[in-house]
Amino acid sequence: MSIIINLDVMMAKRKKGLTELAGEVDITLANLSILKNNKAKAIRFTTLEAICKALDCQPGDILQFVDDEKNSGLEK
Repeated sequence: MSIIINLDVMMAKRKKGLTELAGEVDITLANLSILKNNKAKAIRFTTLEAICKALDCQPGDILQFVDDEKNSGLEK
């Protein structure tokens, strides 16, 4: 996967638990867990905005692009 979600890192930095963040963002624990465990296929901008507000961070603090080809040695 080329986009990594570092939600768990930001949650740890802000000392916020899954239940607390889910309540602030108004998202189910199951859906937040999917995001936190890097299993999500998509995220709504409104959800990303709410997470950024709750964690006082920028989208780039949560989302990271990783070039799979460069990291696996398959560079063309």
